[in-house]
Amino acid sequence: MEIAERMVHTGPGAGADAWTGFLAAPVHGSGIGVLVLAGSSGRIEEARCRLLAREGMTALSVRWFGGPGQPPGICEVPLETFVSAAEWLRTAGARRIGVLGASKGAEAALHLAGRHDGVDAVVALSPTSVTWANVGPGRDGAALPHRSSWTWRGRPLPFVPYDDTWTAAEPEGDPVSVLGWYEQSLPAFAERVPAAAVPVGGAGTDLVLVAGGDDLMWPSLRFAAELAARRRAAGLPVRLITRPDAGHRPRLPGEGAAAPSGRFRYGGSPAADAALGADAWPHLLDALRGAGAGPVVDPSSAP
Repeated sequence: MEIAERMVHTGPGAGADAWTGFLAAPVHGSGIGVLVLAGSSGRIEEARCRLLAREGMTALSVRWFGGPGQPPGICEVPLETFVSAAEWLRTAGARRIGVLGASKGAEAALHLAGRHDGVDAVVALSPTSVTWANVGPGRDGAALPHRSSWTWRGRPLPFVPYDDTWTAAEPEGDPVSVLGWYEQSLPAFAERVPAAAVPVGGAGTDLVLVAGGDDLMWPSLRFAAELAARRRAAGLPVRLITRPDAGHRPRLPGEGAAAPSGRFRYGGSPAADAALGADAWPHLLDALRGAGAGPVVDPSSAP
């Protein structure tokens, strides 16, 4: 499919909700719009937008921190930033709006769907079931004390702080798994977990959760199972796709392997991460296109 692409941005006066992004779309347009959100890398996901555009969707990825007028870190980021981007897609002709988010971007996607009724589908790759404290500094340049990652209508969302007594197991200078940090912080601040629960969307939102059992960044499979349980308890459909050997960075068909990191251990392997993305791909497309939500799917027994 022939696609067109360009950089887009909010106009003058956008204020704290300003963003710059990349748009890829079929040249003849589409009634399906997808907001693509990266995780804590903060990058604009151009390649992922192109992938979705070739499937007949208008895909927009925005920088949501670290840009002009934005917090330099993931600290009290206004969820209205994502509302603005979703509404931009609607004004560009999308009748159905989906959000595809990974890691911290999945956290944002779930919060957006829980607070903005204009979201029809969420695909959450390596999600969390609770809101976490900031990663990096806020607008004041300070990373401490811990604050929420997000705000809504000017108010910080309840969050789980990090237990700063945690120490990495790896030798100094080696890539680090921070999985234990998150696992240690949950019981350390157990009294804050219920209020920090991430919403799972309503009856009008299709939900697909994708998580690897070898995630070494945070326990995304545990989190995804908790999100799915909440969804089922509300009598709503959900699709959970997982593989026990995949890590934090599932790769969709057509995407290459994720770049190695000298800083973090993400778990999984290029083959397992690609296999999880391939398992999730048809469910992802169905949800974004509105092809109907099915029951929980768990292909984790696949070889």
